[in-house]
Amino acid sequence: MSEEQNVTNDAGKLNTFIDRIERLEQEKSELAADIREVFAEAKGAGFDVKVMRQVLRLRKMDPADRAETEFLRDEYKKLLGMAE
Repeated sequence: MSEEQNVTNDAGKLNTFIDRIERLEQEKSELAADIREVFAEAKGAGFDVKVMRQVLRLRKMDPADRAETEFLRDEYKKLLGMAE
């Protein structure tokens, strides 16, 4: 394979990668808009969006990590005199 063919092949591969990334970025943007819309609906239904985001973050965590985080949060609250 000549160097010219190699450069053309590399340019084609690069273009394919760039096209795929651009398409995925567009899909990501559309999904983000959809998520914002769902949060707006939830807010309209009286739910606290900030708390919903916190719950989503916790649900993504491994149960052991979540338990440790909640334990540490409670301990910090006690240290700061915020515990009930």
